[in-house]
Amino acid sequence: MATTTSADVTLTTEQIAFFREHGFLRMERICPPEEVAFLREVYDRLFAEQAGRGQGAQFDMVGLDEDGQPQASPQIINPVFFAPELKETSFRSNALAVARQLLGPEAFWSFEHAILKPAGIGAPTPWHQDEAFRRNHPPGYQEISIWMPLQIATEENGCLEFIPGTNRGPVLRHASPGGDPRVHALECVGDFDPADAVASPLPPGGCTIHHCRTLHHAGPNRSTIPRRAYIQGFALPTEGNPRLSPEFPWNVEKQTANQQRKKAWRMRGGVLTEIGRKLRARWKRLGDGG
Repeated sequence: MATTTSADVTLTTEQIAFFREHGFLRMERICPPEEVAFLREVYDRLFAEQAGRGQGAQFDMVGLDEDGQPQASPQIINPVFFAPELKETSFRSNALAVARQLLGPEAFWSFEHAILKPAGIGAPTPWHQDEAFRRNHPPGYQEISIWMPLQIATEENGCLEFIPGTNRGPVLRHASPGGDPRVHALECVGDFDPADAVASPLPPGGCTIHHCRTLHHAGPNRSTIPRRAYIQGFALPTEGNPRLSPEFPWNVEKQTANQQRKKAWRMRGGVLTEIGRKLRARWKRLGDGG
């Protein structure tokens, strides 16, 4: 069983400076081994059940996401909604502590994400900037992702790779892979050189932290074990009505299967569940002082 521990992760001034300059940071440990084992059990159960699929939260990132078909890159958005025990972990509290050192004391939890690359067949994740996926957010948006593997992460099984310094530039042009808006993924088609990439292998329970504008990708899983990644996202409050902000054109054109499942779920009453989740997140944020 997971237990909450007081956050005890303190970044050095050198680590903070490195993150601000390069847009990513690597840490050997953010979560104890016994909790990694617990998280792996919960993670495997959720993927075996395809938790959240009927709500549009579970889908294949790189395929057409058709029911009954194999998934090359299955994902679950906000797995904590389907496994409440994930709320009380040292990973979550340590990640929040790291986020507030990098973003400031107002940083708050904004999302979490589970990504699976099945053994031997897990597909590559295209080069992208996380901000390119964000809808209706005002200029100056600040968000980081704290990416933790639940087993060793290597270049063979798909550790993250980053293009240093892209956090200090603009959101580059993105498009649906193969020009197919039915695919959930985005691929950066702007000007950058993949030869500049820096790979970040990790032990289980280590992590990388990256800014929402840092270009990154992960290769395919060529190994004999699943590559499991569990991500916590944190952001700063923004001013103004986000719905008045323009959307990226590559998001407007999307026509994915998980969008349709989410729409149908909302019409069946899921919108009330969504409102309840947002209110609870707001209360939690206030309780955390963010």
